[in-house]
Amino acid sequence: MLVLLAGIFVVHIATVIMLFVSTIANVWMVGSYSSETISTGLWLLCNKTCTQLPVSSQNEASLKAVQAFMILSIIFSVVALILFIIQLFTLEKGKRFYMTGAVMLVCWMCILIAVSIYTARFTGTMVYFTNAHHGYCFILAWICFCFSFIIGILYLVLRKK
Repeated sequence: MLVLLAGIFVVHIATVIMLFVSTIANVWMVGSYSSETISTGLWLLCNKTCTQLPVSSQNEASLKAVQAFMILSIIFSVVALILFIIQLFTLEKGKRFYMTGAVMLVCWMCILIAVSIYTARFTGTMVYFTNAHHGYCFILAWICFCFSFIIGILYLVLRKK
């Protein structure tokens, strides 16, 4: 049981770190523009230097929603980690980590919304790119989506022994 708790804790910390990296780094889409590699993230457009991400007024609200939901997912993931540590030392034997699981599933939902909006609105609209493909931050966000769902369910099922 202790090994299971430690494993969940390690995966949870890895998920928090990956969420931070995927939100902060600017490598959601990568492509070429006049023989230079160019990448975009949620915040900036980068080649050799980074500049403000050019977004049409039609897509501006969608980008702000993606940014907000990714920040919310980080917040909920950190809150769930703190709740887990608190509940680990305060719960009686036989009780479950319901609050931690519920908060982690809210984090999962925020990641789902953010990455779905980004996929729907920004994947095919990078007109200044050639050979565009997803960067590692986009892939990390989907990995965090899977991990947060698994961790959330495990917290709901897990009992303190």
